[in-house]
Amino acid sequence: MGLLRILQNDRGGQLFLAVLIALLVAVPMMHSLPESSPFYISTYTVTLLGKYLTYALLAVAVDLVWGYLGILSLGHAAFFALGGYAMGMYLMRQIGDRGVYGNAELPDFMVFLNWTELPWFWQGFDHFWFAALMIMIVPGLLAFVFGWFAFRSRVTGVYLSIITQALTYALMLAFFRNEMGFGGNNGLTDFKEILGFSLQDDATRVGLFVASGIALAIGYLSCRAIVKSRLGRVAVAIRDAEDRTRFIGYRVDRVKLAIFTFSAVLAGIAGALYVPQVGIINPSEFQPLNSIEVVVWVAMGGRATLYGAVLGALGVNYAKTYFTAAFPEFWLFALGALFVFVTLLLPRGVVGIFRKKQEGEL
Repeated sequence: MGLLRILQNDRGGQLFLAVLIALLVAVPMMHSLPESSPFYISTYTVTLLGKYLTYALLAVAVDLVWGYLGILSLGHAAFFALGGYAMGMYLMRQIGDRGVYGNAELPDFMVFLNWTELPWFWQGFDHFWFAALMIMIVPGLLAFVFGWFAFRSRVTGVYLSIITQALTYALMLAFFRNEMGFGGNNGLTDFKEILGFSLQDDATRVGLFVASGIALAIGYLSCRAIVKSRLGRVAVAIRDAEDRTRFIGYRVDRVKLAIFTFSAVLAGIAGALYVPQVGIINPSEFQPLNSIEVVVWVAMGGRATLYGAVLGALGVNYAKTYFTAAFPEFWLFALGALFVFVTLLLPRGVVGIFRKKQEGEL
């Protein structure tokens, strides 16, 4: 499917990709300017923008299953965190003997816990290609196994949402345990380099920002290709009338499983790009509140649009950055009020305002 066909009748997507490309060109250029320049962008801002782009990719993944398939997933934080842990394990293996205890084979937390050998599930993570595979395979496999049982059992609606939330909560509790071998409460941190490049270098930070932007563009186009395909049309039919779609002969469970698994892989990639930019991954990334926040992003921007999810993720996270710095005790209240406001007054999200205006002009 050609790029023009994918973006056909998607004016919002075309505008979003144009702005994204402009940002990927402008931000590195502005970062290279002298600090005295009014157009200079600091390394902190570049890292913050890169983090926002990973959130946007996660939002696109959620919008694919919620907006076009009708599955309100409250467990995508689990897939995001699993991808992040896979990247974190690779980054920990790159530390070598530069850790606090100087052990070239074992991460510091394992030495502290008196472990004598590397667990079997850490084997291979000293190679980037292996870590890259695990970033996609682990979230995808979990989503496939979960979806196989859930969709074949015809669990739908709020019951499915509750189960996905229970899944991420169970994983959070498991990863808090030191004996799991993932750093326990402290998680994985103190990363040094990625692919031989120091994570403290400004050029590496810019590179991660660009990589996040490219991943977001590819993720958006991939989701858009699915939506425009026959699979996407069947998914919308399932969302609108699942029993009728099943009655005319479509394997509803297989369609759900395919799209749900692909969405989980996208979330895992987002998590993997997030970790080297923030410098830590711990079990708090699994907490159910994170999954609920992603739903708020998508609802705020406008679900079943993809680019609306991006807009919501960027807007809400910018507000979170501001509120948690200026009024930290009021952020959760602001988030709740925002969700109520969108639900009651903007059921189609911010994007819906412009769509309604265009429909009115037609």
